[in-house]
Amino acid sequence: MNFKQLDNVSEEQLPIAKHKRHGWKHFLGLYAGEHVAATEFVIGATFVALGAKTMDILLGLLIGNLLAILSWTLITAPIATQTRLSLYTYLHKIAGDSMTKLYNWANVIIFTVISAAMITVSSTAVRYLFNIPAQLNWYPTNLWFVCVVLFVGIVVVFVAMYGFKAVSEFSSICGPWLFVMFISGALVIMPALADSVLGTTSLSSFTDFITIGDQSIWTGINAQGEPGIGLVEVIGFAWAANTITHFGLIDMALLRYAKKPIYGLATSSGMLFGHFVAWVSAGIMGAGTAVLVKKSITELDPGDVAFQALGLSGFVIVIIAGWTTANANLYRAGLAAQAIFKQRSRKQTTLAVGLVTILVACFPFVFSKMLPLLTYAGLLVVPVGAIVFAEHIIFPKIGYSRYWASYQKLTHSRPAVTAWGVGLIFGFGLNSLNIMSFYYLFLPTWCVTIVIYTLLAKRHGADKTYPVEQAEMEKYDALVEDYQAKQAQQESPSVEDQRTLSKALTAISWISLAITLILACITMFSSPDVNTYQQNRDAFFFYGFTCTVIYFVTAYWSLRRRKALQA
Repeated sequence: MNFKQLDNVSEEQLPIAKHKRHGWKHFLGLYAGEHVAATEFVIGATFVALGAKTMDILLGLLIGNLLAILSWTLITAPIATQTRLSLYTYLHKIAGDSMTKLYNWANVIIFTVISAAMITVSSTAVRYLFNIPAQLNWYPTNLWFVCVVLFVGIVVVFVAMYGFKAVSEFSSICGPWLFVMFISGALVIMPALADSVLGTTSLSSFTDFITIGDQSIWTGINAQGEPGIGLVEVIGFAWAANTITHFGLIDMALLRYAKKPIYGLATSSGMLFGHFVAWVSAGIMGAGTAVLVKKSITELDPGDVAFQALGLSGFVIVIIAGWTTANANLYRAGLAAQAIFKQRSRKQTTLAVGLVTILVACFPFVFSKMLPLLTYAGLLVVPVGAIVFAEHIIFPKIGYSRYWASYQKLTHSRPAVTAWGVGLIFGFGLNSLNIMSFYYLFLPTWCVTIVIYTLLAKRHGADKTYPVEQAEMEKYDALVEDYQAKQAQQESPSVEDQRTLSKALTAISWISLAITLILACITMFSSPDVNTYQQNRDAFFFYGFTCTVIYFVTAYWSLRRRKALQA
């Protein structure tokens, strides 16, 4: 069979081959690692500052994150597994060059801001080491803080340019450790909160936890001394925080590798363990730190919180979580920019975007305003997800032709561009009129965009049939499938590392995590008085940091051995 016409086609432009698809365990680990990040310190503390109540937090985050899981499972995963394409490739297929270029610009902006926020978060840990004051304004107030941001940012940019593969591999082992550290931080700081509220370092029941929460953490009063957000707002943010990836369909890039659409449920590892547990834990750590250092939570940054709750391990968690998240998002921004400026290499575009990112990172508002920034970023791309949803899910059901723009060989889809513009005007217009909570703006925006795109697409020929062009596309898809089947036969099967040393290294890494969690539990549940608590806390700081070092050394060593075996 002649595959010559595929020689110059990038692998990214082809559907994912059958032999490269993954099972549910892969996605459990993937989402756990991606959604336990440095942003959780900021978001968890922000809920405290916004004045949510304890039960609203516990119930609202649970409901909101369950809605996010369902959004991935019912919207993103079916489209991803049916097409096996990334959103970028699918969008180019249905909307042409102009729409794709606009969308790439939107991604450059979004991922630049997220990367900048993560650089700023990492810098808060470094500034703490050098006793640089916390940056509480939207602009920097200390020259040395700017120097720290420049240093951290330069490292991030060059790693994104030259060493992203190594960082992505390293990031894969961070998930379990980050999860353990967030839980441990909450456990270690809780006795201090209990002592300030109950007059004792011990909790005797869940009622005690609710009492501590209502009086010292999620008090229902915001930083301005006014009644805070309620259950509806908490649900809305937890759902809207990842609209970029589920309603906005960016995670088609990940879930196209899933063997079945039901694997969208694997996002629960990121939502329930990452967001729900990490946000609650971060709120506890922030409130506990405020008690220990006798400051308002609004005067603290992630460096303060992490050190008081986790000791030296806190510096590690802030630096690593911020660094790895910034690298991943800066890499995405560089790719999006390279798709716009095709004559430039990815390294060149990453450098250019990186320099802008470093400049933005000097302004602390990018991490202190993560809640609205994430929500508005979602609002920016949700109309694009609505266009793809309409094309792929709705059009076949109402007798329209999927891929009609490709059949007409259009390079510019006016319905898609117009629908996106109308969606943005509608969504941000609703926000300016303050008609509803901005956390829920993505829902009516998504629906309106679907209606507008469907009506405009009909006027431009979506309701017609294209039997000749459809036959050509099916013939091409069959050719691709045969080509990938041939590739699968030529690839060597993966080899599982069963060597004794590798097994020992893996065992030691998991044991070190278990010891860390046990030490945190001892601090929480075996501290009957303040003196014992301080002793247990100091022991956790020392031995927990030792276990952190052991974990990363053994886990990364084991990872490198596996990679070498498969090479």
